[in-house]
Amino acid sequence: MAKTPSYRLPGLTHRHTIFGRTGSGKTQYGAWMLSEAGFDRQPFVIVDYKRDELLNSCAYIREIGLNEVPKQAGLYIVHPSVNDSDGVEDWLWRVHGRGNVGLYVDEGYMVPDKGAMRAILTQGRSKHIPMTILTQRPVWVTRFAVSEADFYTVFTLNSGRDQKVIEDFLPRGALDDRLSKYHSRWYDVSEDVLLTVGPVPEADVIIERFYDRLEPKRREL
Repeated sequence: MAKTPSYRLPGLTHRHTIFGRTGSGKTQYGAWMLSEAGFDRQPFVIVDYKRDELLNSCAYIREIGLNEVPKQAGLYIVHPSVNDSDGVEDWLWRVHGRGNVGLYVDEGYMVPDKGAMRAILTQGRSKHIPMTILTQRPVWVTRFAVSEADFYTVFTLNSGRDQKVIEDFLPRGALDDRLSKYHSRWYDVSEDVLLTVGPVPEADVIIERFYDRLEPKRREL
């Protein structure tokens, strides 16, 4: 009997890229994936340039500045300025030096495409720096975000140029079929598994999942 392909979530050494045009569902999907990530075992930092409403609505995600690389497990958020590329670059090098810090970036093309970003993407497995990058335009993001990915999630893309950027890294014909609304293609590189994934839970369900995992536990009297 043939083995049923499995849907394996990224772990603490994996790189995951999520592509999709505006309104395709990628941001909510990314938040859902993050709600299941290993921030109970090491710190995860959301690099949030666009002030995402869903992620910023969770009270237990702690805001930090570019002067801090957290050491304790948990979920953190930093709001860099698009004009502070030097500050972001310096912070990423400190993440690289410390290791054991997860990164979640939306939109990925806003991160400076310099040495730190490339080092994290190419060496992140050995340094336990899992990274999730979301972008609406694959042509804008660093090539290393595509070539070094262990997992790909691809929502609807309107541009043939965008499809061309990623199609060499997916099984032949993976982008041929039209997707239903909020559906995506999921490719696990090491397992060579390609699946079509349906819509993820609604935003309030995702927020509740964050609360369940992040809310301080009350002491029993």
